[in-house]
Amino acid sequence: SRELLVLTYGALVAQLCKDYEKDEDVNTCLDRMGYGIGVRLIDDFLARSAVRKCHSYSETADVIAQVAFKMYLGVTPSVSCSSAAGNEFSLILDKNPLVDFVEELPAERASLCYCNLLCGVIRGALEMVHLAAEVTFLQDRLKGDPVTEIGITFLRKAEDRKHKRN
Repeated sequence: SRELLVLTYGALVAQLCKDYEKDEDVNTCLDRMGYGIGVRLIDDFLARSAVRKCHSYSETADVIAQVAFKMYLGVTPSVSCSSAAGNEFSLILDKNPLVDFVEELPAERASLCYCNLLCGVIRGALEMVHLAAEVTFLQDRLKGDPVTEIGITFLRKAEDRKHKRN
């Protein structure tokens, strides 16, 4: 549940910060953990949400924001397209429940991407529906930015594995 995740997430990040000296290693670990969650979470999402197949990147970004974030975190980010090609989107969160109990990052952890788990979750879930994407934090309120912004760049549709065989 959302409440359990929010209550335990800070402890998870704190432990990773003890285990790894470099913020980049913590960021990588959070992304990897999130990816594993996303790979498994997509089945639950598809079963519970009853969404139909998306026919555009724009539609996919809207479903992530309006359905998935609402379902799992209780918030609905706004979505904006940031490329003429229509493959780059920003999810802008006015409120990020994962940081409910965090006021700011310690100065020695300035490059820590505290909520990087979310990037991994999105990337893993998208990969399971055959959409390769880069997902990164573009802005973070914990770092003094005015909003929290997650960037999603759809790279290409993953090829069907059957067509890859010779």
